[in-house]
Amino acid sequence: MRTHPLSVIILAAGKGSRMKSQTAKVLHPFSGRPMLYHSIKAAKAISDDVTIVVAHQKEEVIETIGALFDEITFAIQDIEQFPGTGGALMGIKPKNEKVLVLNGDMPLVTAEALKGFLEADADIIMSIFDLEDPSGYGRVVLSDAGVERIVEEKDATPEELTISHVNAGVYCFKRDVLAECLPRLNNHNAQEEYYLTDIIEMARDEHRKVLPLLIDEEHFKGVNSRADLEAADVIMQRRIKSAWMKAGVTMQLADTIYIEESVVFKGECIVENGVRITGTSSIENSLIKAHSVVEDSVMVDSDCGPMAHLRPGSALYGTHIGNFVETKKATLRGVKAGHLSYLGDAEIDEGTNIGAGTITCNYDGKSKYKTKIGKNVFVGSDTQIVAPCEIEDDVMIAAGTTVTGTKIDSGVLVVSRTPMKIVKNFYHKFFGKAES
Repeated sequence: MRTHPLSVIILAAGKGSRMKSQTAKVLHPFSGRPMLYHSIKAAKAISDDVTIVVAHQKEEVIETIGALFDEITFAIQDIEQFPGTGGALMGIKPKNEKVLVLNGDMPLVTAEALKGFLEADADIIMSIFDLEDPSGYGRVVLSDAGVERIVEEKDATPEELTISHVNAGVYCFKRDVLAECLPRLNNHNAQEEYYLTDIIEMARDEHRKVLPLLIDEEHFKGVNSRADLEAADVIMQRRIKSAWMKAGVTMQLADTIYIEESVVFKGECIVENGVRITGTSSIENSLIKAHSVVEDSVMVDSDCGPMAHLRPGSALYGTHIGNFVETKKATLRGVKAGHLSYLGDAEIDEGTNIGAGTITCNYDGKSKYKTKIGKNVFVGSDTQIVAPCEIEDDVMIAAGTTVTGTKIDSGVLVVSRTPMKIVKNFYHKFFGKAES
């Protein structure tokens, strides 16, 4: 979607006390991204002038979001002098004639869902939806002329509390309306805050055109608690998985699968039940079997699992990783590792077979070291490879071996075993049983 001559201001200054967390509400993870990320993504799809209003934990919010987006502006709200949604906009100078005000705790909003604000023409467009139980929301009083006023629930009369039209919290103002009305706001209310909603009443008193825009609750759902966060994330997960299934990815029991927003699939892929894929993982023509975890990793023409774990920095090309195999910062090309192995900080080349119980011992308590294994290497079961170590092509390593050399030449057999000892009649002596 192309950008429009529209400025967007996203409110992200609140504490979010109902989250019961030391983390700023807008930074809580949501399908792999900070909650605020999703509102900004939608805003940037329709606007070239996006401002984020911050206050609570402003340094953390600016640092986190600034690393994810270019060309956004941060405005710091004077929360002591000018609290509230109206106070959040004071001092901001939008560059475009129309100004859309979003909330940073609406992670389900999309650019498509905002199209109605772009198409309507009025001095103010405000979002509303109808609820059977409107408790917790500001009520919207309508007339034939449009919106008359908005009443915060805590300030509403008993009659006003029966209204089912509620404020969804998203507005589109003409810039001159904000310029004229913001300086006239006051905080003469129960919360002693400056309400953006008071501008609606000012505009109606001045016979300005204020139109309601009926929107669907799903896209504009606010997150105020951990329960809200989970409920919204279920919806986002459904969207993510539905989009990938439409693109050709097969998912078995999709409701049991978790896929973060930044994951990418290419070609024909199969994801079995209970799988978790996170970070910037890229999956191409591959199979991820049940209950495996893939984190910030690459899979091309490969399969892993069931119950495999690809930790960050892993890359599989034409490789089979079996059950209970764990990789980390490991690049495997044409490799078979059937089960029960840990391959960390490693490069392993094509034709190599990794036996069960193999471990790359990459950490000495102070530093991490790398293991490099060439082509057509046979690694027997229960092998420990102490890094740093380079194993050249065409090597056999016997089961139970501890490899300690920094370089193993091509063509050799490596064996490291303690000779087996047999003590006759030991069992019967130990347990005091006579021989049968």
